Amino acid sequence: MAFRIPRKKVALDTTEDSAADSEMGRVKNNHGMKDKLKGLDFMKQEKSSKCAPEMLSDLDFSENLNQNHLAEAQQQLVAAEERLFGNSNETERAEEDVDKLQTDYEQFILHLRIIIRESLNLDNQEKLKSALTSILQEEAQDRRWEMLAADERPPWRPTRCREIHDSLLQTVVEERMKKEDENTADLSSSLKREVCRMGKQVQKDLLRVVRRLRECYPPDFDICRTYALLYHQAFSTRLRELARADIVIEDCHYILSWVANFYPSDVLQHKDLEEHINHSSLGPLLPKEDLEKLQEQYFSYKETEVKMWLSNAFENEMKRWADGMEPELMDGYYFSDLAVNLISLIDPAVTDIKTIMGSESKSGYIICHLDSFLKRYMKCLEEHTKTKQENIPKTLSASLVNMHLFGDYVQKAENLFPEETKTACLSTIADIKTICHRYFLSQIHTDLKPLYRKLWTQAWLAEHHEVIQGLVNELENQIDNLKQLKPVCREELVGELHVEVMVEYVRRMMKRKLKLKGKSTQDQTADLMCKNSQIICSVFAKVGSKEEWLHEIVPKLSEILRLQDPGSLQLEIVTLVKDFPDLSEQHILAILNMKTNLSSSDLRKIKGCLKDNRSFLDAESSSSFFSKVIVKKKIL
Repeated sequence: MAFRIPRKKVALDTTEDSAADSEMGRVKNNHGMKDKLKGLDFMKQEKSSKCAPEMLSDLDFSENLNQNHLAEAQQQLVAAEERLFGNSNETERAEEDVDKLQTDYEQFILHLRIIIRESLNLDNQEKLKSALTSILQEEAQDRRWEMLAADERPPWRPTRCREIHDSLLQTVVEERMKKEDENTADLSSSLKREVCRMGKQVQKDLLRVVRRLRECYPPDFDICRTYALLYHQAFSTRLRELARADIVIEDCHYILSWVANFYPSDVLQHKDLEEHINHSSLGPLLPKEDLEKLQEQYFSYKETEVKMWLSNAFENEMKRWADGMEPELMDGYYFSDLAVNLISLIDPAVTDIKTIMGSESKSGYIICHLDSFLKRYMKCLEEHTKTKQENIPKTLSASLVNMHLFGDYVQKAENLFPEETKTACLSTIADIKTICHRYFLSQIHTDLKPLYRKLWTQAWLAEHHEVIQGLVNELENQIDNLKQLKPVCREELVGELHVEVMVEYVRRMMKRKLKLKGKSTQDQTADLMCKNSQIICSVFAKVGSKEEWLHEIVPKLSEILRLQDPGSLQLEIVTLVKDFPDLSEQHILAILNMKTNLSSSDLRKIKGCLKDNRSFLDAESSSSFFSKVIVKKKIL
């Protein structure tokens, strides 16, 4: 340590050395002092207040340095510096003493650099704490001399140990981000292996900072944020280089996944990091222009891929129809794998796009393509129902299963698509279901028509049990023929049939073929209506109809026939219109027209009361019924 170096003035080097061993062998040349040191009076006044108290140590400088007690070694250096420069002029200082002190400072800086370099690998935290304390002490000593001109300070001042520390951290981070990791060997490309390795290194080292280094550092170093920024910048720089290269779509997707998901969610939001690192303050991992370029590349690829899937699925389905192929029979109902296959392809694509883009608009484009596919499907299905193929009911049964699955997927896909896109797609699905239902129901109503004709006739009044039982038996047979439908689809179709049968019952009532004379006939008819409603609704309830609101319609209409007092009639009709806002004046007149004992004056009063009160009645209803009941002949 006592070897001499030429006297010439230089500041201590703050640049990086390539390795710790080369640093240990390098010593800076000493620089001499100027002829005269100024400001000694100021230095004497500040000595007691600005210099940190000297730490007691039984070891000399070399021993403290070799044992990495840098805080104590630094204080010994400061004490020597004060003896040489604080109380004497240049003529009183021996050149060899100045040379030796400068060499000692250089050795101190060398040891400091080594400890900081190895801080992420250190097991001895006390060694790092001592080094950090020495940095703070050196900063204080630099401030003591900064009031003097550069040529009036010791040649090594300022040492800028904090700058050395910060520069070393950046170098350490950059070197660690280039370390190889055998655990990524299973990834399919070199880009994926590199990105994964860097991401894992970021989390591994930040966890080490939070769990071990954080307690060693004084608060003003803000070491968690400092390391987070350095790793973020290093990761960002390399990702930007990779993103700007000509990369394949798998690598493009992998980078986007790290930017949008793995890095912010899996790396930075680790439970041990969240409390100490504000990841939102780090900024984007990729610049906007680079991110958008990758996003567009991936979206364009996925959009083309989805369109190809849909086109192939459509062509295959149309070929099966044209060839007369029957759908698969599974668990007793006809099934097509169209929806299952498409959803299994589309959903990952939509989810990926939503995650990567962070927006519903792009994922909405995918569902727009599905909607276009369904519109083409609907048009061809409608044409197919007009052909003479025997397996049409089976094809429609399978189509209902597909529409149920598509509708369930779109309905439950929360926050994946814009609401208007979802609504449009669900509307198309509903239209396809309507085509299928219309085919089945038209066949059923054709078979039921002869039985409908007996309702509300003299035969119905005279042979009520036989008429209604005949209708019920045929209904049960028709519903039994729907066993080829998947239960959830059959339930929906049966519910619609329930509505249409009740509509037809009320429509037949309002055709006014019966004239009910006297209270007893009207009471008898009202009783029959209630029995009919109860029998028909019980048939549908047994097979799963959920349209329970239909049970009360006919009984409420029967009260109009039963009541004789005009005032009570007015009140009942107003109540009925409140419950069913789509009940029109023509509907009411059609019912009242059956009551032959109701005068024209009473009719006018009822019409007037209804007109006066309709504007005050609630115009909203969860179900529409009477709007389906068409009264063909207008009643004046």
